[in-house]
Amino acid sequence: MAGAAPRPSPVAGLMAATFLGVRHHSPACARLVRDTIAELRPAHVLIEGPSDVNERLDELLLGHELPIALYTYHRDGERSHASWTPFCDYSPEWVALTEGRAAGARVRFIDLPAWHPAFADRDNRYADAEVRYAEAVDRLCREFAVNNVDTLWDHLVEAAPADGLAERLDAYFDLVRGDSAAAEDDRAREAYMARWVRAAVAEAGDHPVLVVTGGFHTPALRALTASTPPLTKGGVDLPDGDVDSPTDGVGLPAADIGLPTDGVGFPEDGVDGDGWPVVPKIADRAGASYLVPYSHRRLDSFTGYQSGMPSPEYYHWLWTDGVEGAAARLLESVVRRLRARKVAVSTSDLIAARALADGLARLRGHDHPARVDVLDGLTGALVSEYLDQPPPWTRRGPLLPGAHPAVVEMVAALSGDRVGRLHADTPAPPLVSAVQAELAAAGLDRDGVHRLDLARPDDLHRSRVLHRLRVLDVPGFSRESGPRGGGDPDPVECWRITFHVHRDPALIEAAAHGATTQEAAGAKLAELVPGAELPTLSALLFDAVLCGVAAVSDRVLGILADEVGRAGDLESLGRVLADVLSLWRHDRLLGAAGAPALGEVVDAAVTRALWLAEGVQGGPAPAERGRLTALVALRDAVRHASAVVGVTAESAVAVTRRISADHRVPPDLRGAAFGFGWSLGFPVDAVDAVRGMAAPATMGDWLAGLFALARDEVLTAEGVVAVLDEVVGALAEEEFLVALPALRQAFAFFPPAEREAIARMLMARRGVEGSARALLRTPVDPAVLAEAGLLEAAVRRVLVREGLA
Repeated sequence: MAGAAPRPSPVAGLMAATFLGVRHHSPACARLVRDTIAELRPAHVLIEGPSDVNERLDELLLGHELPIALYTYHRDGERSHASWTPFCDYSPEWVALTEGRAAGARVRFIDLPAWHPAFADRDNRYADAEVRYAEAVDRLCREFAVNNVDTLWDHLVEAAPADGLAERLDAYFDLVRGDSAAAEDDRAREAYMARWVRAAVAEAGDHPVLVVTGGFHTPALRALTASTPPLTKGGVDLPDGDVDSPTDGVGLPAADIGLPTDGVGFPEDGVDGDGWPVVPKIADRAGASYLVPYSHRRLDSFTGYQSGMPSPEYYHWLWTDGVEGAAARLLESVVRRLRARKVAVSTSDLIAARALADGLARLRGHDHPARVDVLDGLTGALVSEYLDQPPPWTRRGPLLPGAHPAVVEMVAALSGDRVGRLHADTPAPPLVSAVQAELAAAGLDRDGVHRLDLARPDDLHRSRVLHRLRVLDVPGFSRESGPRGGGDPDPVECWRITFHVHRDPALIEAAAHGATTQEAAGAKLAELVPGAELPTLSALLFDAVLCGVAAVSDRVLGILADEVGRAGDLESLGRVLADVLSLWRHDRLLGAAGAPALGEVVDAAVTRALWLAEGVQGGPAPAERGRLTALVALRDAVRHASAVVGVTAESAVAVTRRISADHRVPPDLRGAAFGFGWSLGFPVDAVDAVRGMAAPATMGDWLAGLFALARDEVLTAEGVVAVLDEVVGALAEEEFLVALPALRQAFAFFPPAEREAIARMLMARRGVEGSARALLRTPVDPAVLAEAGLLEAAVRRVLVREGLA
């Protein structure tokens, strides 16, 4: 056997259980599990994993292509939670499951179900506990002069000789666990797993029992099973301090680990009729577990998964080819990827990389280059420039933006493209078949571009199906164009449907929300509502309308009506008002036009927006398009929604007149406030207002506000363009350069056709003939021309001063 046998934990008067503490997804640990089973031939193999899946182990062992994962979801009135229990070919838990079954052992998972509150703070069962108890790991990293726990693990375990591996693992995990108290969730899990161990030892008699769990839990399980007598079966009296005791001998009440204490439906001692611990159950409608295809990319800690083992493809090679073979495969894969990206990698580069890797391996005490030896060798040979961030294998966490291209390809090679596949007989949740049937019935079960006219009922139904899949994050359904709001006049949507290998996994995971697309999309949107800010609520409302989920729309509207009355940001409130108003006015395609609940939101938003606008203070500042858009939405609501808005147009204009006359208000908002009443048809003296604009530094900002609200009025009112020409023309060269950037921003509110119309007016005033369009398309930036004019004027002044003019 490779490595010494794991040490047993004695239980008085009974055959000892043999504990294997492992690191999840470790090839070296998987080999140790395989060899231990072959040597020990245990009667029971107990594995850290969800005990509620024990009755479905045949489903787990149908013959899938790994990686796969058990996906568990749970919903109740208090919380919604989803988690994964992933397996790959070299997961020690998977090897224990398959090799134990092949050896004739009775194989069981012994951990609490994934929906249990002990897993409330994690979405992955096999996230390494050593990350949470890192003091000892940091001390070991300093002792062995390595950067992080992954490099440390490779040095101590994966790249080290197999002899003595079990002892090294025991020493490592004893040190990681230390004397510190575990967290409450870990203690609950360990107390429950210890029950299974004691029951198996009692059942096995003279036959061995093998326990395979994360190494962090192993010291506690040894202590729990050594200090507490084992479970017995058949109603035999249990000694004090065992599961019949209120605290299970470890200070944890039975209720703390999810076991019943009232005896309703279960024996009071927490064991079933055969003496095994009771498995907590969950109501069918509250949650379920399904197998899903997984991928190496999702397993990789470089892409954010906290499994503790980065580089899953490398460790797959390590499992199949050993340390030396994995190094060669990694080098070959990186080079192939770089060359496919048109990055030149010469033979001499390869020789240098291999030589560096071999040298680093010898320096670090490795018989063959380990993962980091190869990566450092490749970096030294292929990257000649300075790296502005450390390589990801020197720390923990995902690849950061801006990484060197060679480093990106190294990480891609480490992750690999391996994707799991489920056996054809694997049960799937109802949503998967429901979506297949719905797509087929709607004619959306073929790849390609689909154009949908939302004015047609059949196409509107198809659109809602596709939007529900989009909301559920099911890949392969991409909306390329279509209405972006309730007031969008375009009734045509364009979707691109493509096959995606992750479609079925995404549907299985989306089944946590419901059994049909409408139910699932509605539940997904509803989960996003609590705590959402105003712009998000507005987007959720439009999504709910697109999906045809009326219940969510009503809920969002109820919250919006309250939230807009408390809004503190004019820009956010303006976006919401614009969205809701457009739905109320125009949404006959999607069925929301004129809805009373929408009208309530519009009314509340108008009142609050006027209050916020009058409270804006501040000196000169650049024009803010967001608050100008808010004034436009406010104006449109007063103009078009008077039937539901309690504020009259006269009252609203009175507020904006006070704003336009208050010089403590930023100039863009004062200009917009002036344009507010003008655009609603109230009499104003626009010529005097333009002539009395602010100083050159703020002139453009005031005009930006005016143009945002009263663009049509500026173009059609007599004398306004002329007085604008007078005011701007009267500016000195220096003043014009100061005003120019903001003036350009202001005139950008006019579309090209209207800018051309203004150019024609100005040319007519000067008696100039020619193309107004050409005037707008000068070959040189107007700002450069203005600066050139200023320079020429300065030169003239110098020439005059020196008598050289």
